[in-house]
Amino acid sequence: EVQLVESGGGLVQAGGSLNLSCAVSGVDFLDYAIGWFRQAPGKEREAVSCISSSDFFPHYGDFVKGRFTIVSDNAKSTVYLHMNNLKPEDTGVYYCAARYGTYYLCSEPVFESWGQGTQVTVSS
Repeated sequence: EVQLVESGGGLVQAGGSLNLSCAVSGVDFLDYAIGWFRQAPGKEREAVSCISSSDFFPHYGDFVKGRFTIVSDNAKSTVYLHMNNLKPEDTGVYYCAARYGTYYLCSEPVFESWGQGTQVTVSS
């Protein structure tokens, strides 16, 4: 059974940076695609970024606009989300999710297993 543990959230001022981590265990890391999603208060969960082991071009949500980078460290079975130039509208709970194999769509219904989430708060 795949287990996902997010970390790295916190409070940061607008324009600042945070680095989120998603540690994957219980499975062969290379067999899984990993996605980062977020949910702001009162809003639906949305896709931030997705990556698989065969991905040369990971997917990013339109709102990222070059500010975030997803990186997969196969040796550590960890996927990172480096977030720069954060905005107050980036505030929310950030979740990582896993799907066996690759992903055909970076979207919530496609992913099967979810972490507990880590809170990101960006103050203005």
